[in-house]
Amino acid sequence: MAAATRRGPIDIARQYAEDGQTMAPKLLFAVPLLALPLAAPAGTLQLFTEHTPPDIMRDGERVYGISPDKVKAIMSRAGISYTIEIMAWRRAYELALRTPGSCVFSTSRTPEREALFKWIGPLREVDWTFYGLADAPFRLATLADAKGLRIGGYASDVRAQYLLARGFTVDTAGDNSSNPRKLIGRRIDLWATSIPLANGVLQHEGLAGKIVPLLTFHTSRAYLACNKAVPETQLSALNAAMDAITKDGTAAAIDRKYANWRPPRRDKKDGAP
Repeated sequence: MAAATRRGPIDIARQYAEDGQTMAPKLLFAVPLLALPLAAPAGTLQLFTEHTPPDIMRDGERVYGISPDKVKAIMSRAGISYTIEIMAWRRAYELALRTPGSCVFSTSRTPEREALFKWIGPLREVDWTFYGLADAPFRLATLADAKGLRIGGYASDVRAQYLLARGFTVDTAGDNSSNPRKLIGRRIDLWATSIPLANGVLQHEGLAGKIVPLLTFHTSRAYLACNKAVPETQLSALNAAMDAITKDGTAAAIDRKYANWRPPRRDKKDGAP
């Protein structure tokens, strides 16, 4: 009975993300690093992120994917110990803003955010793409064509912020996973997302072919965004490590590793589609 009620660190992280309590962040996945460092700054960094396959995924307590693998590589080379905690994006972003010794990833670097963080990267390129129903009664050639349409986004996502600031109608959800079903139910006309994330979600939900990409309207670069109180010694070591994994091919190898990622097959049980 005790084994049935025991909770691991991921369960604790999920609980705090769901109930929105204010707390001192838990130290999860602490990693004492043994690689020869580029520098030897002291202090463990708390890293906050969200679950967004194939960029950021988890298997039990293991966090992996394009950005986590790159972040782990630069932490190792910089000789900095760290923890990773997965939660809702809005909470991850806000915690990094107010928690000294913390960073959040993967964070799009925009003019509005520039002065809020110290930036390490880029970790990857990110597309901003509108998805819609395959039988949608409209076509998009430019971003302006989406004016007047109902666009699904999620809280604190850079795409939703960008569109709202330009006068578009955005229905902001608590997370991104509800938007495909809102499209199917015709509660929104468009879903603002990225191609890798959308393809994974749609295949997992059995909606591939029913919801399709309509227009890529922007691209950005995603970074490790660190609280401004993170010491300059750590920032310098991280930037040097980022340069090193880019130059020696480590970053490109990680990109190739996930280039053909597909979500696990969905079990068709109990009448599931």
